[in-house]
Amino acid sequence: MTGFHYVYMLSDVATHTHHYVGMTEDLKARLEKHNSGQVPHTSKFVPWVVDAAIAVRNKSVAAHLEQYFKSGAGRSFANRHLFSQPLIGES
Repeated sequence: MTGFHYVYMLSDVATHTHHYVGMTEDLKARLEKHNSGQVPHTSKFVPWVVDAAIAVRNKSVAAHLEQYFKSGAGRSFANRHLFSQPLIGES
């Protein structure tokens, strides 16, 4: 969808224990950059999967949401409610 800013949460496909929070206007293109190793912070744990994404029209609101999810309280909320957990027997 155009006109939206996305705050997205990723987890690594292999273990679902590494997480990343970011903001973008093009979620599909940004995930491709993460998975191709073009983002230094996430390149070590490729591939990534989107666990959650929040779309808002206001860039300032998106930036505040991103900062919240990078804070201790926001990480705790995301870990409890948004990030997927590995299935039993999966590593």
